[in-house]
Amino acid sequence: MLLILLFHVVAAYSQGSLSQPDDKTLIITDAPEAEVFAFGKTVIVKKRTKGVLSFGGDVIIEGDVSGDVAAIGGSVIQKKDAFVGGDVIIFGGKYRPEAVHPRRNKDRETVMYAGYENELRELMQNPSQLFAPSFTWSFVLQRIFSILFWFVVSLALVTITPGAVGRAIARFQLSMLKVFGAGALVFIVTSVILMFSLEFLPSFLSVILCLMAFVLVMLAYVFGRVTLQASIGKWILKRVSPEKKPSDAFALIIGSTIWTILLSIPYLWTGALFALFIASLGLILTARSMDTWKESADFSGQTG
Repeated sequence: MLLILLFHVVAAYSQGSLSQPDDKTLIITDAPEAEVFAFGKTVIVKKRTKGVLSFGGDVIIEGDVSGDVAAIGGSVIQKKDAFVGGDVIIFGGKYRPEAVHPRRNKDRETVMYAGYENELRELMQNPSQLFAPSFTWSFVLQRIFSILFWFVVSLALVTITPGAVGRAIARFQLSMLKVFGAGALVFIVTSVILMFSLEFLPSFLSVILCLMAFVLVMLAYVFGRVTLQASIGKWILKRVSPEKKPSDAFALIIGSTIWTILLSIPYLWTGALFALFIASLGLILTARSMDTWKESADFSGQTG
């Protein structure tokens, strides 16, 4: 029910006058203090509003917008006499002012990425496909490429840092709850810090903190995914042929395949991805040298 409310809410009303002549259009008559959010609709600003964010629809400005205007999967169209006081941010669309010199504040920016307009528009208008993507040949080829990509990344990381990966596998196998608990704690603390920075710190500091957090989380994700892929691959090989030493390369390709499949199952992939992020953060936080963690099925030898 929460997802239905999240993705099908038409707009967030605070103050002012808004109307909907049809299911695909939202008209703002005069709402000078309103921050309007629209999903899957074309937003038309007739007179005044503070800011507009549209997902999967165009923003047509005929009056004045004192703040920012943003569209994801849509374009921003500024009429000849319209005014935009803030930044214009567009992903999957274009900025189309009708005037040669549109009325804008000189110190404001225009950020635009025009690629994947149709795909983003369709995704924003029908977000359920994000949780249950269509099974097509393109979908299958993307997953095959993902398996090969993560196998190469895993093989490279295991070759460069076999000891670190081996100790991480041991930590995960010996204290799984501790790893997930530490990861959840890091996730909560990081989220609180970022929300605080966005609310109270200057913009440039907030951007720096967000970028740093993003880079660190992505690095943790790569290391954590490689670790879990190696762990599950070795576990399966030991169950299949316990008398043989498992091949590292074979374990990695098995682990890459299993995790790619888990992250491709409709609706289930969201939980799997969240668990993967939490485990990755936990593995980084609990990284320390302990003899019990070194006694593991590590990758200290050459990959097979």
